[in-house]
Amino acid sequence: MVQSDPAPILACTISRDVQRFDLLIDDMEQELGEAWGDLSFEDALVFLKQPDSSGMQFVAIAVDSEDESELSKMNDVIKAAKAKKIKVLLIANQVSPSVLYQMQKLGADDFVPYPLPEGALHEAIERLRKPSMVMPEGYDPTTGIFTGVIKLKGDRSGVILPVHGMAGGVGATTFAANLAWELCLLPGTENLRICVIDLDLQFGSVATYLDLPRKEAVLEVLSDTAGLDADSLMKSMLTFNDRLHVLTAPTDMLPLDMVNAEDIGHLLDMAQANFDFVIVDMPHTVVAWTEAVLTRSHLYFALLELDLRSAQNVLRFIRALKAEALPHEKVRYVLNRAPKFTDLSAKARVKRMAESLDIVIEIQLPDGGDQVTQANDHGLPIAENGARNPLRKELQKLAKSLYDLNKSAEVGRA
Repeated sequence: MVQSDPAPILACTISRDVQRFDLLIDDMEQELGEAWGDLSFEDALVFLKQPDSSGMQFVAIAVDSEDESELSKMNDVIKAAKAKKIKVLLIANQVSPSVLYQMQKLGADDFVPYPLPEGALHEAIERLRKPSMVMPEGYDPTTGIFTGVIKLKGDRSGVILPVHGMAGGVGATTFAANLAWELCLLPGTENLRICVIDLDLQFGSVATYLDLPRKEAVLEVLSDTAGLDADSLMKSMLTFNDRLHVLTAPTDMLPLDMVNAEDIGHLLDMAQANFDFVIVDMPHTVVAWTEAVLTRSHLYFALLELDLRSAQNVLRFIRALKAEALPHEKVRYVLNRAPKFTDLSAKARVKRMAESLDIVIEIQLPDGGDQVTQANDHGLPIAENGARNPLRKELQKLAKSLYDLNKSAEVGRA
């Protein structure tokens, strides 16, 4: 008879006495057949240092309340397994939360309570076998539920992108809210922090367009910016779909001179230090603290339409910036509801308008039609209400170009 080689060991249970976990034995046999073994804590430390352990997929550490006094041994096993890049599954029976927390902090990859629920071990093994994923901040690794609680560390250097409508109704807030959401939707941005700050203190409608309530804490933040820190900033914000952070306009109308340049500067500095992209929805009025926003911005989007009022206001805006020697070169002009490609006469008007104002209209956004109004009225970004809308597609392209530009700039600085 020719004997076949024994099946390679793909996993092992590690416990003080595996017989205390009879359900685990049954489920391991069902999942792995004979391709698993059992070790004590002492034997596991020896085995994990040997070359034979390198081929294992995972170890299942089974503990109960009597094992809590041996926490150091369990921690040593977890460290040894992680050093060999072996996944660690915790099987816990009546173990205190503090012990579970310490074991997970050391690198345990998943947790299943004992007695094992039906199919729980199978699901846990399937999760362990999937490629490792970096979970976005704010996820609880124990429950897999997004808590929305993010600890700000002041470790970012965000891009500040204000949006200023050159006339009423040109779509500045729609642009700001949807650009921020498109940045959130880009692949690879799961760990980026993106926020919108609504500085239109009287008629700000970012909260309306994202169906968010207005918090009283916003007034507290604006009233005492000197005492603003990362924690109070985060508490004053709301989240849209667990990704986009929003500092809404105050509940009541406030005078625009309630805050000064120093207040707004401190607010933006705090946001920049804790977020990767900071979209600022500006009031139509140029105020004393507009300079504080402009000087801190990387690009300053000025939205206009193809009409006389926009042209006249842009002219006044440029004169004001040049008179105060402000960095007008940061301004990027965005034409909303731009003419279609086939409308040659309207496109000629756009060219003449740019030439007469001595500006370059770098971005032309198509008219999104009634779908945009409906999305705003329902408190949804256009991506959620009209994914194929032409305006949404252009905003998507702009978000991608901003992200790529920032990424290349980071590489250059490195």
